[in-house]
Amino acid sequence: MPVIEYSLIASAYFMGSISSAIIVCKLMGLADPRTEGSGNPGATNVMRVGGKKAAAITLFGDSLKGFAPVFIANMMDMSPLAIGLTGAAAFLGHLYPIFFGFKGGKGVATMIGVLYGMNFFVAAATSATWLLIAKGFKLSSLAALIASFLTPLYMWLILGPQWDLIIIISLMVLLLFWRHRSNIQRIISGEEGLIGKN
Repeated sequence: MPVIEYSLIASAYFMGSISSAIIVCKLMGLADPRTEGSGNPGATNVMRVGGKKAAAITLFGDSLKGFAPVFIANMMDMSPLAIGLTGAAAFLGHLYPIFFGFKGGKGVATMIGVLYGMNFFVAAATSATWLLIAKGFKLSSLAALIASFLTPLYMWLILGPQWDLIIIISLMVLLLFWRHRSNIQRIISGEEGLIGKN
């Protein structure tokens, strides 16, 4: 790959490492989301800590840092491999941020942002799945798990056999499941908190 592609991939990781949750809570005078609620620096926990406005800003920030570098890679007509690696780097930055001791969020919003940077229709299908499951079951984590699990299928149906992208997204899904392992246990035991409730 050309140097510019390596540079964008590295930049995507650093962009992903910027924690929207921590910054938003600090600017709004709220408690550090790592010390409250579930302890996760993500939009769902920020809602518990500071309400819908803080959560919405966090969601936007986490999505944007996934979207922006991938959108740039697409506009530069980079190879599918380079585009996929750029998205994966932003995602990894969110999960393991260099600026916050490599302890980050679970990656749902950032992954959605990555998908919007790659292809609007794939991202819309994933987003719609999340909304349907979340509305039906009131479980944000379950919605995220089902929507992400189906994303490689949506990608194949919409884009065809773009295997570089499909494989990279599939690996991101596996990481997302790993980061949600405690949520999965609570879902199975019936102890997972409902949307809008602590």
